[in-house]
Amino acid sequence: MKWQSGRRSINVEDRRGMGRPGGGMAVGGIGALIMALLVAFLGGDPSVVLQPGVAVSPYNSGPSMSQVEADTTADFVSAVLADTEDTWKSIFQSELGAAYREPNLVLYSGATQSACGLGQAAMGPFYCPADQKVYLDMSFFQDLKYRHQAPGDFAQAYVIAHEIGHHVQNQLGISDQVHRLQQRASRAQANDLSVRLELQADCLAGVWAHNAQVARDILEEGDIEEALNAASQIGDDRLQMQSRGYVTPDSFTHGSAEQRATWFYRGIESGKVAQCNTFEVPRV
Repeated sequence: MKWQSGRRSINVEDRRGMGRPGGGMAVGGIGALIMALLVAFLGGDPSVVLQPGVAVSPYNSGPSMSQVEADTTADFVSAVLADTEDTWKSIFQSELGAAYREPNLVLYSGATQSACGLGQAAMGPFYCPADQKVYLDMSFFQDLKYRHQAPGDFAQAYVIAHEIGHHVQNQLGISDQVHRLQQRASRAQANDLSVRLELQADCLAGVWAHNAQVARDILEEGDIEEALNAASQIGDDRLQMQSRGYVTPDSFTHGSAEQRATWFYRGIESGKVAQCNTFEVPRV
């Protein structure tokens, strides 16, 4: 990905090295319960929040970043975030007839406070609609490369763009609509809605990539394959097989490897938000 010459975002909040937050959102309190529900909704294991003490992150399976690598990656994150800002501002104006509100992105290490509760590295990257911020512990990128066999800078860009896709959903009111429907749905129906929400975020990540390529020629050879591989490697079926040795499709919350890759490709091929309506198709 050609990112070095792009501008850097002013919306990055760097909390790395600040240590574990204290205060009223301690593990085991009401804040932890709220965050556990969020983790479950995002397809993670809520026990990493509810268990006492500091959770052991599964995102440490690869070697740790050196300081130089970490600083370069932080610079990359800022560049990708800036590109999403420019791209979505243009899309909102031209396709949606609205103004785009830029989210903040919080870089942290280990654990940090969010308006959704205590965020921990073990949860992976997440978007908190309550404060409109993306939270990212960069150790996830090491995990993506070494544990999930999805290396490459555009694989990392896809992860960021997926979380920004959730911000777009939040701004358009889609997230609130889905959450209201989930409150009166069965567990299977709620999971299906979650999958559709996540696959739409994958598609929106593709929409960003398409429009950024048209506007600024950001892609290099192999970039699309990197993102498709990343989307596939973190599908629910592959993650479940890795963690427990079998797959239960009814419990999916993010979508299968095939679904995630398919919807990202749909977005990058069309470049249109209108092509990302995962809620209108009978089967995603």
